[in-house]
Amino acid sequence: MALQDPQAAKGYAYSMAAFVWWGLFPLYVRALGDTPPLEVVAQRIVWSLPVCALLISLARQWGELRRALARPRVLVTLLCTASIIAGNWLVFIYAVWSNQLLSASLGYFISPLVSMAMGMVFLGERPGRLRLAALILAGLGTLNLVLHHGELPWIALALAASFSTYGLLRKQVRVEAVGGLLVETALLTPLALGWLFWSGWHGELVFGQDWTISLLLAGAGLATTLPLIWFTAGARLIPLHTLGILQYSGPSIQFLIALFLFDEVVSPTRWLTFFMVWAAVALYLAASFKSKRA
Repeated sequence: MALQDPQAAKGYAYSMAAFVWWGLFPLYVRALGDTPPLEVVAQRIVWSLPVCALLISLARQWGELRRALARPRVLVTLLCTASIIAGNWLVFIYAVWSNQLLSASLGYFISPLVSMAMGMVFLGERPGRLRLAALILAGLGTLNLVLHHGELPWIALALAASFSTYGLLRKQVRVEAVGGLLVETALLTPLALGWLFWSGWHGELVFGQDWTISLLLAGAGLATTLPLIWFTAGARLIPLHTLGILQYSGPSIQFLIALFLFDEVVSPTRWLTFFMVWAAVALYLAASFKSKRA
Protein backbone atom coordinates (compact mmCIF):
# COMPACT_ATOMS: atom_id res chain seq x y z
CA MET A 1 0.00 0.00 0.00
CA ALA A 2 1.72 3.17 -1.14
CA LEU A 3 1.97 6.18 1.06
CA GLN A 4 0.64 8.26 -1.86
CA ASP A 5 -2.70 6.50 -1.36
CA PRO A 6 -4.84 9.02 0.60
CA GLN A 7 -6.39 6.22 2.67
CA ALA A 8 -2.97 4.81 3.55
CA ALA A 9 -1.68 8.26 4.47
CA LYS A 10 -4.70 8.73 6.70
CA GLY A 11 -4.06 5.33 8.27
CA TYR A 12 -0.45 6.23 9.06
CA ALA A 13 -1.55 9.56 10.56
CA TYR A 14 -4.20 7.96 12.79
CA SER A 15 -1.88 5.18 13.94
CA MET A 16 1.03 7.48 14.68
CA ALA A 17 -1.27 9.87 16.55
CA ALA A 18 -2.39 6.99 18.79
CA PHE A 19 1.11 5.65 19.45
CA VAL A 20 2.62 9.10 20.02
CA TRP A 21 -0.18 9.95 22.46
CA TRP A 22 0.37 6.71 24.37
CA GLY A 23 4.08 7.50 24.40
CA LEU A 24 3.43 10.98 25.80
CA PHE A 25 0.78 9.85 28.28
CA PRO A 26 3.31 9.67 31.17
CA LEU A 27 3.51 13.49 30.98
CA TYR A 28 -0.27 13.61 31.53
CA VAL A 29 0.03 11.28 34.53
CA ARG A 30 2.94 13.25 35.96
CA ALA A 31 0.85 16.46 35.65
CA LEU A 32 -1.59 14.92 38.17
CA GLY A 33 1.00 15.46 40.87
CA ASP A 34 0.64 13.33 43.99
CA THR A 35 -2.77 11.93 43.08
CA PRO A 36 -2.70 8.27 44.24
CA PRO A 37 -2.62 5.74 41.37
CA LEU A 38 -5.84 4.07 42.57
CA GLU A 39 -7.74 7.35 42.34
CA VAL A 40 -6.31 8.05 38.88
CA VAL A 41 -7.49 4.64 37.66
CA ALA A 42 -10.90 5.06 39.28
CA GLN A 43 -11.37 8.51 37.76
CA ARG A 44 -10.19 7.20 34.38
CA ILE A 45 -12.82 4.44 34.49
CA VAL A 46 -15.67 6.70 35.61
CA TRP A 47 -15.00 9.47 33.08
CA SER A 48 -14.39 7.06 30.19
CA LEU A 49 -17.94 5.68 30.49
CA PRO A 50 -19.87 8.81 29.38
CA VAL A 51 -17.33 9.56 26.64
CA CYS A 52 -17.75 6.04 25.22
CA ALA A 53 -21.54 6.28 25.51
CA LEU A 54 -21.53 9.58 23.60
CA LEU A 55 -19.33 8.13 20.85
CA ILE A 56 -21.53 5.03 20.52
CA SER A 57 -24.58 7.29 20.24
CA LEU A 58 -22.97 9.44 17.57
CA ALA A 59 -21.97 6.33 15.59
CA ARG A 60 -25.43 4.79 16.13
CA GLN A 61 -23.93 1.47 17.23
CA TRP A 62 -26.20 0.68 20.17
CA GLY A 63 -28.06 -2.00 18.21
CA GLU A 64 -24.86 -3.73 17.20
CA LEU A 65 -23.60 -3.60 20.77
CA ARG A 66 -26.84 -5.06 22.16
CA ARG A 67 -26.66 -7.95 19.69
CA ALA A 68 -23.08 -8.70 20.71
CA LEU A 69 -23.92 -8.61 24.43
CA ALA A 70 -26.85 -10.99 23.92
CA ARG A 71 -24.24 -13.77 23.87
CA PRO A 72 -23.24 -14.65 27.49
CA ARG A 73 -19.72 -15.64 26.37
CA VAL A 74 -19.08 -12.11 25.13
CA LEU A 75 -20.11 -10.56 28.44
CA VAL A 76 -17.99 -13.00 30.46
CA THR A 77 -14.96 -12.32 28.25
CA LEU A 78 -15.41 -8.56 28.59
CA LEU A 79 -15.64 -8.95 32.36
CA CYS A 80 -12.24 -10.66 32.26
CA THR A 81 -10.72 -8.06 29.95
CA ALA A 82 -12.12 -5.27 32.14
CA SER A 83 -10.25 -6.64 35.15
CA ILE A 84 -7.06 -7.10 33.13
CA ILE A 85 -7.02 -3.62 31.58
CA ALA A 86 -7.75 -2.02 34.97
CA GLY A 87 -4.73 -3.85 36.39
CA ASN A 88 -2.64 -2.73 33.40
CA TRP A 89 -3.64 0.91 33.94
CA LEU A 90 -2.88 0.68 37.65
CA VAL A 91 0.61 -0.77 37.14
CA PHE A 92 1.46 1.77 34.44
CA ILE A 93 0.28 4.76 36.47
CA TYR A 94 2.13 3.41 39.53
CA ALA A 95 5.29 3.12 37.40
CA VAL A 96 5.06 6.80 36.39
CA TRP A 97 4.06 7.88 39.92
CA SER A 98 7.01 6.03 41.48
CA ASN A 99 9.54 7.22 38.87
CA GLN A 100 9.90 3.81 37.18
CA LEU A 101 8.88 4.70 33.63
CA LEU A 102 11.91 2.85 32.21
CA SER A 103 10.42 -0.39 33.51
CA ALA A 104 7.10 0.44 31.88
CA SER A 105 8.86 1.18 28.60
CA LEU A 106 10.64 -2.17 28.79
CA GLY A 107 7.29 -3.89 29.35
CA TYR A 108 5.79 -2.47 26.17
CA PHE A 109 8.92 -3.33 24.18
CA ILE A 110 8.59 -7.01 25.09
CA SER A 111 4.78 -7.10 24.91
CA PRO A 112 4.63 -8.33 21.25
CA LEU A 113 7.11 -11.07 22.12
CA VAL A 114 4.96 -12.14 25.06
CA SER A 115 1.96 -12.19 22.70
CA MET A 116 3.94 -14.47 20.41
CA ALA A 117 4.72 -16.79 23.34
CA MET A 118 1.02 -16.89 24.26
CA GLY A 119 0.19 -17.78 20.67
CA MET A 120 2.56 -20.73 20.93
CA VAL A 121 1.11 -21.93 24.24
CA PHE A 122 -2.62 -21.29 23.77
CA LEU A 123 -3.15 -21.25 20.00
CA GLY A 124 -0.58 -23.80 18.90
CA GLU A 125 1.22 -21.29 16.68
CA ARG A 126 4.69 -22.17 15.42
CA PRO A 127 7.05 -19.22 15.15
CA GLY A 128 9.97 -19.33 12.72
CA ARG A 129 13.58 -19.46 13.80
CA LEU A 130 14.03 -15.68 13.84
CA ARG A 131 11.00 -15.13 16.06
CA LEU A 132 12.02 -17.95 18.37
CA ALA A 133 15.50 -16.42 18.61
CA ALA A 134 13.89 -13.06 19.41
CA LEU A 135 11.86 -14.63 22.21
CA ILE A 136 14.94 -16.33 23.69
CA LEU A 137 16.97 -13.12 23.48
CA ALA A 138 14.26 -11.12 25.27
CA GLY A 139 14.10 -13.84 27.93
CA LEU A 140 17.86 -13.64 28.42
CA GLY A 141 17.59 -9.85 28.78
CA THR A 142 15.02 -10.31 31.54
CA LEU A 143 17.18 -12.97 33.17
CA ASN A 144 20.07 -10.50 33.14
CA LEU A 145 18.08 -8.16 35.40
CA VAL A 146 17.11 -11.02 37.70
CA LEU A 147 20.68 -12.22 38.12
CA HIS A 148 22.19 -8.78 38.70
CA HIS A 149 19.42 -7.16 40.74
CA GLY A 150 18.14 -10.27 42.47
CA GLU A 151 14.48 -9.58 41.70
CA LEU A 152 12.04 -9.87 38.84
CA PRO A 153 11.33 -6.70 36.83
CA TRP A 154 7.70 -7.07 37.89
CA ILE A 155 6.44 -3.81 36.40
CA ALA A 156 7.73 -4.69 32.92
CA LEU A 157 6.50 -8.28 33.13
CA ALA A 158 3.09 -7.29 34.56
CA LEU A 159 2.51 -4.71 31.81
CA ALA A 160 3.64 -7.06 29.04
CA ALA A 161 1.61 -10.00 30.35
CA SER A 162 -1.57 -8.00 31.03
CA PHE A 163 -1.49 -6.14 27.70
CA SER A 164 -0.82 -9.36 25.76
CA THR A 165 -3.53 -11.28 27.61
CA TYR A 166 -5.96 -8.42 27.04
CA GLY A 167 -5.24 -8.49 23.30
CA LEU A 168 -5.58 -12.28 23.16
CA LEU A 169 -8.98 -12.25 24.87
CA ARG A 170 -10.32 -9.23 22.97
CA LYS A 171 -9.64 -11.06 19.71
CA GLN A 172 -12.15 -13.68 20.81
CA VAL A 173 -15.11 -11.26 20.84
CA ARG A 174 -16.47 -9.35 17.86
CA VAL A 175 -17.08 -6.01 19.52
CA GLU A 176 -15.78 -2.67 18.27
CA ALA A 177 -12.98 -1.10 20.31
CA VAL A 178 -15.08 1.75 21.74
CA GLY A 179 -18.06 -0.52 22.37
CA GLY A 180 -15.85 -2.98 24.19
CA LEU A 181 -14.33 -0.21 26.30
CA LEU A 182 -17.85 1.04 27.10
CA VAL A 183 -18.86 -2.36 28.48
CA GLU A 184 -15.56 -2.78 30.34
CA THR A 185 -15.84 0.62 32.03
CA ALA A 186 -19.53 0.03 32.79
CA LEU A 187 -18.61 -3.20 34.57
CA LEU A 188 -15.84 -1.47 36.53
CA THR A 189 -17.69 1.79 37.32
CA PRO A 190 -19.52 0.51 40.47
CA LEU A 191 -16.18 -0.51 42.01
CA ALA A 192 -14.52 2.73 40.90
CA LEU A 193 -17.35 4.87 42.32
CA GLY A 194 -17.27 2.88 45.54
CA TRP A 195 -13.56 3.57 45.92
CA LEU A 196 -14.01 7.28 45.16
CA PHE A 197 -16.87 7.66 47.65
CA TRP A 198 -14.85 5.81 50.29
CA SER A 199 -11.85 8.07 49.67
CA GLY A 200 -14.04 11.16 49.82
CA TRP A 201 -15.66 10.00 53.06
CA HIS A 202 -12.21 9.68 54.62
CA GLY A 203 -11.04 13.02 53.25
CA GLU A 204 -8.45 11.43 50.94
CA LEU A 205 -10.01 12.34 47.59
CA VAL A 206 -7.83 14.63 45.46
CA PHE A 207 -10.62 15.45 42.97
CA GLY A 208 -12.22 18.76 43.88
CA GLN A 209 -9.27 20.13 45.85
CA ASP A 210 -7.49 21.74 42.92
CA TRP A 211 -9.26 22.86 39.73
CA THR A 212 -6.36 22.06 37.43
CA ILE A 213 -5.91 18.55 38.79
CA SER A 214 -9.68 17.99 38.81
CA LEU A 215 -10.01 18.99 35.14
CA LEU A 216 -7.13 16.71 34.20
CA LEU A 217 -8.75 13.81 36.08
CA ALA A 218 -12.06 14.47 34.34
CA GLY A 219 -10.25 14.69 31.01
CA ALA A 220 -8.80 11.22 31.53
CA GLY A 221 -11.93 9.77 29.92
CA LEU A 222 -11.30 11.57 26.65
CA ALA A 223 -7.56 10.93 26.94
CA THR A 224 -8.33 7.21 27.16
CA THR A 225 -10.89 6.85 24.36
CA LEU A 226 -9.51 9.27 21.75
CA PRO A 227 -6.25 7.38 21.01
CA LEU A 228 -8.23 4.14 20.95
CA ILE A 229 -10.39 5.58 18.17
CA TRP A 230 -7.29 6.72 16.27
CA PHE A 231 -5.71 3.28 16.65
CA THR A 232 -8.84 1.48 15.44
CA ALA A 233 -9.19 3.80 12.44
CA GLY A 234 -5.54 3.40 11.54
CA ALA A 235 -5.62 -0.39 11.87
CA ARG A 236 -8.35 -0.53 9.23
CA LEU A 237 -6.37 1.45 6.67
CA ILE A 238 -2.81 0.10 6.84
CA PRO A 239 -1.32 -3.44 6.88
CA LEU A 240 -0.99 -5.13 10.26
CA HIS A 241 2.76 -5.69 9.87
CA THR A 242 3.17 -1.92 9.41
CA LEU A 243 1.06 -1.30 12.49
CA GLY A 244 3.32 -3.69 14.40
CA ILE A 245 6.36 -1.62 13.47
CA LEU A 246 4.73 1.70 14.36
CA GLN A 247 3.70 0.45 17.82
CA TYR A 248 7.31 0.61 19.00
CA SER A 249 7.20 4.40 18.74
CA GLY A 250 5.17 4.46 21.99
CA PRO A 251 7.68 2.75 24.31
CA SER A 252 10.51 4.55 22.50
CA ILE A 253 8.99 7.90 23.44
CA GLN A 254 8.47 6.68 27.00
CA PHE A 255 12.11 5.61 27.18
CA LEU A 256 13.29 9.07 26.05
CA ILE A 257 10.95 10.83 28.50
CA ALA A 258 12.24 8.69 31.37
CA LEU A 259 15.83 9.37 30.37
CA PHE A 260 15.76 13.08 29.56
CA LEU A 261 12.72 14.55 31.34
CA PHE A 262 12.22 12.35 34.41
CA ASP A 263 15.99 11.91 34.99
CA GLU A 264 15.76 8.19 35.64
CA VAL A 265 19.13 6.48 35.94
CA VAL A 266 19.98 3.61 33.60
CA SER A 267 22.50 1.27 35.18
CA PRO A 268 24.91 -0.75 33.01
CA THR A 269 22.79 -3.82 33.75
CA ARG A 270 19.67 -2.09 32.52
CA TRP A 271 21.47 -0.87 29.39
CA LEU A 272 22.48 -4.44 28.61
CA THR A 273 18.89 -5.62 29.11
CA PHE A 274 17.53 -2.88 26.84
CA PHE A 275 20.10 -3.66 24.14
CA MET A 276 19.18 -7.34 24.28
CA VAL A 277 15.47 -6.51 24.05
CA TRP A 278 16.05 -4.06 21.19
CA ALA A 279 18.02 -6.78 19.38
CA ALA A 280 15.08 -9.15 19.98
CA VAL A 281 12.70 -6.54 18.55
CA ALA A 282 14.95 -6.19 15.47
CA LEU A 283 14.83 -9.97 14.94
CA TYR A 284 11.06 -9.94 15.42
CA LEU A 285 10.64 -7.21 12.81
CA ALA A 286 13.03 -8.96 10.42
CA ALA A 287 10.90 -12.10 10.73
CA SER A 288 7.78 -10.04 10.05
CA PHE A 289 9.30 -8.58 6.87
CA LYS A 290 10.42 -12.05 5.77
CA SER A 291 6.94 -13.43 6.35
CA LYS A 292 5.38 -10.50 4.48
CA ARG A 293 7.61 -11.08 1.43
CA ALA A 294 6.76 -14.78 1.46
